[in-house]
Amino acid sequence: MTMNEIKIFCPATIANLNCGFDVMGLCLEGIGDEMIIRKSSEKGIKITRIIGADLPLETEKNVAGVAGLSLLKDLDINFGFEIEIQKKIKAGSGIGSSSASAAGAVFGINELLGKPFTKNQLVNFAMKGEVVASGCEHADNVAPCILGGFTLVRGYNPLDIIRIESPTKLYAVVLHPHIEVKTADAREILSPNVTLKNAIIQTGNLGGLIAGLYTSNYELIGRSLQDVIIEPLRKHLIPNFDIVKKVALQNGALGAGISGAGPSIFALCKGKSICRKVAKAMSESYLNTEISFDVHISKINPNGVSII
Repeated sequence: MTMNEIKIFCPATIANLNCGFDVMGLCLEGIGDEMIIRKSSEKGIKITRIIGADLPLETEKNVAGVAGLSLLKDLDINFGFEIEIQKKIKAGSGIGSSSASAAGAVFGINELLGKPFTKNQLVNFAMKGEVVASGCEHADNVAPCILGGFTLVRGYNPLDIIRIESPTKLYAVVLHPHIEVKTADAREILSPNVTLKNAIIQTGNLGGLIAGLYTSNYELIGRSLQDVIIEPLRKHLIPNFDIVKKVALQNGALGAGISGAGPSIFALCKGKSICRKVAKAMSESYLNTEISFDVHISKINPNGVSII
């Protein structure tokens, strides 16, 4: 039976995870966009409707449109697709708004075509959409969004992604202040040069984080969630960042840091009760900024983009 329409859930993601700039990411549960994709007689891709955000409907200016077009580029088909997007992840929130759109588009189109492409190939197409939002191809959000769990992007040429199962007791807290930090702006303030000392520290932490995930060693995960390269340059873009991070750690979080390019702040915790305690403490510490915010508590989503 061939499907002509599909409705999908496109989850939010946390990228970088302190020590894994541009190479690590995880997939969240319960926070995400929804998309309806249907076949149409007209070739190409048409974005028919976007609810919840002021984003361009022109296919070439929309991350979902660009990602979808890259998938269709080498296929010889005599029909096209229409896409409706219900945005629930705010643009510039630091939890993978653009990647949810890019990943959702390629996943849905692939399903309607009878799955000609693997999930790893879909990541390659989704990355093309990310260029619209951030100016460069990066897979640290689209990879976990499509594959679920944790992902490590070992290399880009060729694309080499390793999916890592999450330890069962791991939870994430995300505090999202209602201010926007554009990924392109957050990249501009980074230094192209890193000291050898910091490169060694960061490499050790990344190795420790991956080892901790594979062995479910929560203390090792916590010790490894340190960033000596990116966070010091970006944290001033987020009001009260240091205070929120300190409070999260004082209340039992394994580690905390900037989600993606910010302004969202994440914490990883062992167990739901600690996670709730950390979420409450982070919220209370942010009230005095007078900036409105949301707080999400989430398990690690093992599935990635899914059919509703």
